[in-house]
Amino acid sequence: MKDLVEVIAKALVDNPEEVVVKETESGNSVRIVLSVAEDDMGKVIGKQGRIAKAIRTVVKAAATKENKRVNVEIL
Repeated sequence: MKDLVEVIAKALVDNPEEVVVKETESGNSVRIVLSVAEDDMGKVIGKQGRIAKAIRTVVKAAATKENKRVNVEIL
């Protein structure tokens, strides 16, 4: 799932080399933290948070197949 978030984020931003994704797993839940360059923050969040919500939806759908819960945070 870390790779999925990384691929999506790098496709959206102007500075893909500054995309950093960290994943921590504890039991049945997974926490994914995405950080991008300050200039690219708007592109990852989108208008009214639509792109961020879409990223979370796609990752949650992938996690459901593995019977895991996912929390995606954007810094």
